[in-house]
Amino acid sequence: MEMLNFAFMQRALIAVLVIGLVSSIASFFVILRRLAFIGAGISHSAFGGIALGLVLGINPLGTAGIFGVLVAVFVAWLSRRGAVYEDTAIGIFFSGAMAFGIALLSLGKGYYGDAMSYLFGNVLAVSTTDLWILALTGSVVLAFLLSYFRALLCLSFNEECAKASGLPVNFLYYGLMISLALTVVVAAKTVGVVLASALLVVPGATGFQFSKDYKVILVVSVVSSLISALSGLWLSYQFGLASGASIVLVATLIFFLAFLFSPKRDGVFR
Repeated sequence: MEMLNFAFMQRALIAVLVIGLVSSIASFFVILRRLAFIGAGISHSAFGGIALGLVLGINPLGTAGIFGVLVAVFVAWLSRRGAVYEDTAIGIFFSGAMAFGIALLSLGKGYYGDAMSYLFGNVLAVSTTDLWILALTGSVVLAFLLSYFRALLCLSFNEECAKASGLPVNFLYYGLMISLALTVVVAAKTVGVVLASALLVVPGATGFQFSKDYKVILVVSVVSSLISALSGLWLSYQFGLASGASIVLVATLIFFLAFLFSPKRDGVFR
């Protein structure tokens, strides 16, 4: 393909493949445990870390990762202690982290035009350093999710049963929350933190339209996510569309097609 003659497009291709694979597997557990709002909250909270990186003059993906992980851990800690519900905790951190990021940028004396690319994504601007961060972060997330896949599956279906089976429930829960935060970091440069939550929801929701068999759901989630990533990249190159918006729009279209032609249209989510 002509577009792959350019180095920046080669980097973009690798980036969308990484985010497509990582987000699709993370999305499976987000839908299974009904963590959609938490995914949205963590993705928006990561903006605080991005702003910190921009102001300090260091790679924003690194600071976003640290910030996102801290938010995920605090949300998990508060909800596990029973102090507040998960959605309440993420609502608090969501607004606080976004306000922190906006305040930092307003206090900074420089011009932070890159903030827009992290908010809304610009996969065509992925640097070699960004690519290494994405690959490393994505590998860590995949290693955890795949290594503990069956245990996470048991936790997602029935936490009490998981406890009775002797599974390390707290470790698995914290690990899942941290994985979601790191997935947001992978998605930040590709689709932006504003749209990152869509990639944590839509692929898994598409998979659930076809079956209750987790293997089928997972396969459909991965395939639809990769198709969305590649198609969105092509649309972005061909028509000059925003890369993040293109990827998410394709993913949403695939979901609606899956819904229309689903053999289970009578209430998958009931």
